[in-house]
Amino acid sequence: MSLPRWSQMWRVFGRIGVLSFGGPAAQIALMHRELVETRDWLSEQEYLRALSLCMLLPGPEAMQLATYAGWRLRGTAGGLLAGLLFVIPGAMVIALLALLYASYGQLPLVQAAFLGIKAAVIVVVFQALLKVARKALVGPQGWVLAGLSFLALFVFDTPFPLIIVAAGAWGMWRAGQTTASAPPAPVAFSPARVVALWGSLWAAPLLLVWALDADFMLQLGLFFSKLAVVTFGGAYAVLGYMTQTVVSDLGWITTEQMIDALGLAETTPGPLILVTEFVALLAGFAQSGLSGAIAAGMLALWVTFTPCFLWIFLAGPYLDRLSAQPRLTAGLTAITAAVVGVIANLALWFALHVLFEDVGSAQKIAVPIPVWSSLNTTALMLTGFATVLMIALRIGFVPAMILLAICGIAIPLF
Repeated sequence: MSLPRWSQMWRVFGRIGVLSFGGPAAQIALMHRELVETRDWLSEQEYLRALSLCMLLPGPEAMQLATYAGWRLRGTAGGLLAGLLFVIPGAMVIALLALLYASYGQLPLVQAAFLGIKAAVIVVVFQALLKVARKALVGPQGWVLAGLSFLALFVFDTPFPLIIVAAGAWGMWRAGQTTASAPPAPVAFSPARVVALWGSLWAAPLLLVWALDADFMLQLGLFFSKLAVVTFGGAYAVLGYMTQTVVSDLGWITTEQMIDALGLAETTPGPLILVTEFVALLAGFAQSGLSGAIAAGMLALWVTFTPCFLWIFLAGPYLDRLSAQPRLTAGLTAITAAVVGVIANLALWFALHVLFEDVGSAQKIAVPIPVWSSLNTTALMLTGFATVLMIALRIGFVPAMILLAICGIAIPLF
């Protein structure tokens, strides 16, 4: 493996950050081409072990994979550089889009365009469901866990973290007591120092807003901090939990704004979990205007991604040991299967709220029930067209979204 110069690190990881469209699968493939195939910076085995580690950790796996690669190449500074370059381009675009949306999103023309984008989002989430299901549901246990996870969310509105903990515990228990030998951690590594440093950085803005008695900002920071701990299985898995909380429980944004947030996050480079920044910007704008939006967006970014650096810098030196633990692998497998049910719930929830103007819920249980007379035929046509474009013709999300937005504007005119 050749050690890259800093100028090369800036150029390569900057290119990865700017071109990281298409979700985790496309981002992981892009990094493989840049770091393994094009340059001899990581071997195939090193890359695959790193990917396995990032799948074990909470948070966006592609961003953490970039951070690990940078850390492996040039230490902590390299990890910071790679991770920040992966996030910052998309974060800047999201901030601009969110502020424009907050100012002009309610215009009829904009709403018509967003109906087309929402139709594309339904298909994107469905595609994500299929991709995860093909990898995760390899046996009867996977199907059972996915089904129970879906019922727990869709019917009983069970908290997402509880589902993750229960699935992981079940998988580890089923694995039994078998352990594999693993090399010891590096002697020079100080886990306590890493936890103290990055834990302090994580907590610093939360302590600041607490000292300033800013209740909304503290609530926002604590919620997105909790989200950073339970984000197993990718952004799609946690979106249902986030939607439930920010829309139904806290009332920060509306259902329509949440769906629009996901649609815009899909169009930008960087990890999809940047949707947290979009949600925080809208919530902050509603609370305190432009200044509140900027402060909320920055706080959401900080508490979402600072933990990612903590997980990588803490777990990276233990990579060989972690990847050799069968119980951890079994726990991750069970969580991934449960995530299929979580994404299925998200897909159905989005589809119902896009296709129907009125969605209620049954008494005593949380099942969303659409009012069939409120079916939006325009949304139904656009969703059918999105299915043809993205599944039958395999057109990418961004060009399909643009075409669907144009159709969303044109259909009411005719």
